[in-house]
Amino acid sequence: MQQKTQRLLWRLIGWLDNQRYQPPQHASAESIDWWRVLPFVALHIALIALFWVGWSPVAVICAIVMYVLRMFAITGFYHRYFAHKTFQTSRPAQFVFALIGAAAVQRGPLWWAAHHRTHHVHADQPQDIHSPHQHGFLWSHLGWFLSHANFKTQLDRVRELTRYKELCWLDRFDSLVPFAFACGLFGLGEILRVYMPEWHTNGWQLLVWGFVVSTIALYHATFCVNSLAHVWGSRRYATRDHSRNNLLIAILTLGEGWHNNHHHFPGSAKQGFYWWELDFTYYGLKLLEATGLIWNLKQVPLAVRNQHVQERL
Repeated sequence: MQQKTQRLLWRLIGWLDNQRYQPPQHASAESIDWWRVLPFVALHIALIALFWVGWSPVAVICAIVMYVLRMFAITGFYHRYFAHKTFQTSRPAQFVFALIGAAAVQRGPLWWAAHHRTHHVHADQPQDIHSPHQHGFLWSHLGWFLSHANFKTQLDRVRELTRYKELCWLDRFDSLVPFAFACGLFGLGEILRVYMPEWHTNGWQLLVWGFVVSTIALYHATFCVNSLAHVWGSRRYATRDHSRNNLLIAILTLGEGWHNNHHHFPGSAKQGFYWWELDFTYYGLKLLEATGLIWNLKQVPLAVRNQHVQERL
């Protein structure tokens, strides 16, 4: 009985402190960590609360704003900055956007960048942990990050980032940020209920719309880049993987859907290589560049961009 209590205690601690995480000794690469999956499942079940909290224009606007803000932090900073270093920024700005990205409940910046760098090294090969061609569509969409094997941060992939103690802290205690974010939305809703009753919202409504609905939409839009963007769309470049360009995914992810472009030249801050390829993340980065918060946005060289090779796999 005492041993079971201790194991339960360590599991609870492992939810808060990733360094305390202890996977089963004989866990396979495909085994799901059902204990840590509980919050993910609970978040989806929480959508039922929409029937009780109702909706208001304020709640819907909050959901949209929280989606766009956190998606931009993921695409612009987790992906294009931390994973690919396509521009430069200051240490304070780096931390602020890492904090916003952590609120998207997609783990810490080191974990995210490390896995993405591994994806580019082994794209659509057996070692690519979220390739739909190697491991199936469902696994590529969400199974891979729910497994025991892919929980730990691959620090050897992001050595240059480990010198920032604040980023290491975010990576270690990544669950604290979305918890604080959710509490903040609830508190804001209660303040609006008391002081702005004509807005017809409250804490529970903003929590459900601004956090639950927005986060689930963020999840599956982001996951589509791993899954759908490797099976559905067009191919401008004959990359060694199955990456595709997809307008719908580009709209949902603020520009990440130009995935074949990205795999052709990952070092570009702009993934929509042509003016008609909408890349809202890049537009946002250009605004930040105009304010001086970021600089040295890297572009795809013209000769590289013009290497058009049509190929269908």
